Amino acid sequence: MSPSKSDNKSRSNSTPKSWWYYSFLPFRKAVIRGLAIVTPPLLTIVLFLWAWNIIDSYVLRPVEAISKQSIVWAISDVRDDIQVMQEIKTSARNNAGIDYTTDPPSYLAEDGTQLVKINQKWIPKTVFLLVAANPGEPRPDTAAAYYHRFVRLEYLPRHLVIPAFLSVFVLAMYFLGRLFTFGIGRWLWAYVESLIGRVPIVSNVYSSVKQVTDFAFSENEIQFTRVVAVEYPRKGIWTIGFVTGESMLDIRTAANEPMVSVLMPTSPMPATGFVISIAKSQTIDLDITMDQAIQWCVSCGVVVPAHQQLAPLSASANPPAISLPPTAETDGDPSSGESEVPQDPPADP
Repeated sequence: MSPSKSDNKSRSNSTPKSWWYYSFLPFRKAVIRGLAIVTPPLLTIVLFLWAWNIIDSYVLRPVEAISKQSIVWAISDVRDDIQVMQEIKTSARNNAGIDYTTDPPSYLAEDGTQLVKINQKWIPKTVFLLVAANPGEPRPDTAAAYYHRFVRLEYLPRHLVIPAFLSVFVLAMYFLGRLFTFGIGRWLWAYVESLIGRVPIVSNVYSSVKQVTDFAFSENEIQFTRVVAVEYPRKGIWTIGFVTGESMLDIRTAANEPMVSVLMPTSPMPATGFVISIAKSQTIDLDITMDQAIQWCVSCGVVVPAHQQLAPLSASANPPAISLPPTAETDGDPSSGESEVPQDPPADP
């Protein structure tokens, strides 16, 4: 007879592993443990960097460009034709091999301003020297480019722009919130939203985004801290859920008892899931926090809160054997594990 598949499988499972497998096992466990430690902070950093890159590309850089252009228009001193009084001579200019990109000849205008010529244009020497010390990439080649770089270095350095941007952003959100919350501002914003709702494609996108933002920035406190266990999808199978609030009135009336809405998260992504309406009497409040419930879902049930774990029995603490008195049902029953002791037959008289 040929061996069956189950025999082959059991024989392959019982095959001893080679020595290198057991030698590599501690290294493999250490690497996996290290990944488990390093991955969460790395993913957190990557997530924040991704969010900052989006803000920097679509918000901060456009604001910087508008501010820079406005400042250039305000302070620009680019001259076309000037009456040069004299060239300012310096001792360094008499030396051979002078670098005119960092120290070009400067001229004195009628108003006493020292000017430097850049492609048939004249700019103040103070602007040129600051940009020449830190020209950036690509190097400015026009008078307007020199002024844009000068404004970036002098008026808009990043260590000042970011705090100022955050402060202005918070103040702007405050004034907008005050303006569009009460009175005519609220009516005006409702009118603008009604106009957006009439646009066929934009209205669908806007309404979906608005629902998400209203949920995220709602001032109403949502009872989302209760963690319950419900028998779902059938009796005998227990699932963890998050109570989001009371269910709809029609469902409560039909069931004739209090109903609650429960978000049923999915593993390993608890942010996704579905909502069910269930009787409040069919839920069990669990003594765990929201974070512990999310960890339990993300780990697919591996990470259990310490106070919810069963204490393992040690090998030395064996429970004492309990002897039960024989009963009429177990006397002489071989299945009970206790057989009757045979009695000696009575002696003949």
